Amino acid sequence: MPSYANRYISSLTRETYALILAGGRGSRLHELTNWRAKPAVYFGGKHRIIDFPLSNCINSGIRRVGIATQYKSHSLIRHVNRAWGHFKKELGESVEILPASQRYGDEWYCGTADAVFQNMDIIRHELPKYVMILSGDHVYRMDYGALLAKHVETGADMTVCCIEVECDEAADTFGVMTVDEEKRVKRFDEKPAKPSSIPGKPGTCLASMGNYVFNTDFLFEQLKKDAENEGSGRDFGHDIIPAIIEEHNVFAFPFRDPGHVGQPYWRDVGTLDSFWEANMELVMPEPQLDLYDPTWPIWTYQEQLPPAKFIFDNDDRRGMAVDSTVSGGCIISGSVVRKSLLFSNVHIRSYCEIEESVILPGAVIQRNCRIRRAIIDRGCEIPAGVEIGFDKKADEENGFRVSNKGIVLVTREMLTELAKKIERQERENKQLA
Repeated sequence: MPSYANRYISSLTRETYALILAGGRGSRLHELTNWRAKPAVYFGGKHRIIDFPLSNCINSGIRRVGIATQYKSHSLIRHVNRAWGHFKKELGESVEILPASQRYGDEWYCGTADAVFQNMDIIRHELPKYVMILSGDHVYRMDYGALLAKHVETGADMTVCCIEVECDEAADTFGVMTVDEEKRVKRFDEKPAKPSSIPGKPGTCLASMGNYVFNTDFLFEQLKKDAENEGSGRDFGHDIIPAIIEEHNVFAFPFRDPGHVGQPYWRDVGTLDSFWEANMELVMPEPQLDLYDPTWPIWTYQEQLPPAKFIFDNDDRRGMAVDSTVSGGCIISGSVVRKSLLFSNVHIRSYCEIEESVILPGAVIQRNCRIRRAIIDRGCEIPAGVEIGFDKKADEENGFRVSNKGIVLVTREMLTELAKKIERQERENKQLA
């Protein structure tokens, strides 16, 4: 028979509505988000980033979820409809898309708080006791039940979910909470140069994860006040939290991973380098993010694909992958793949060497290519004989983007421009001849 604690938490999750903010552009990912919002970016071999907060909700027992979309949301909406459209409204469960609809004026979503404000009528219709606001562009696994229980236990009006990080790491990067010994928030600083430490933990601070829990009536009251403030930036971090911490009960909730000692897994894959690094972590023998854990599955949409295939076993060409993750539909034909992550339907022709690379769905690598420390976008076809990741100057001359840490991004548009450049050079050479 379920324990009282489990029944108590399940009652809290049933009384909660989760709103995932998934309209972010993700400009630091550059061309990787030219045609998709950051939450729609691929991750981990077969998932998209949005699948992680959604799976956290479902696995935590929160079955009423809204997804606020805005920037280039077509691929995100298509994915959510395919992967998450099977919930039954008549059973009290739903995952709904909430595009910016200009309900209260002529503006689109003007900030995180405004995205919630413009959907208050939809949230009100659900009659939740608690509203959970979640960022849609971070990768992590978390049971939100513990967060909700702590929110109720402390008598909080608002609870901010945080992660403990070194002060040097948080400086100029994260919003930081200053708290007392009971974790009551005393001050909020957006990306401070010198973050304040946690009481009793010098050198460590509480960085906001962009996840919040509100009592519903309190949330609506604060959003209405914020909407009437002409000088507000309509943002939870910049405006809402600083305005309420003095007169209301705002608590920080440090995120913990019960199965891991030390800092829990949480990744902001907002740059090309961090995106590449987080995917590379998954090919390690025992990655901290365990996608194979049946007790906490990461749900997603999956095509019906044949198994991955490795062909040819000759001395001069051998199809093989070592320390790598290879998804369904892939064919590795007489090439070697090392420490790489291949998404669905990737085809690698013979005599190629692929190392420490992330190759998104549907990419084709033609013969005799050498690729190292690269991100190959969806649907790219790499011409035969191309080398990527060995010569920064050559990569930049070919029109590829090279990150601060030397990770090379290749997209279809870049390859199209490269093909035009080669064609022009060939015409010029013929004319000179």
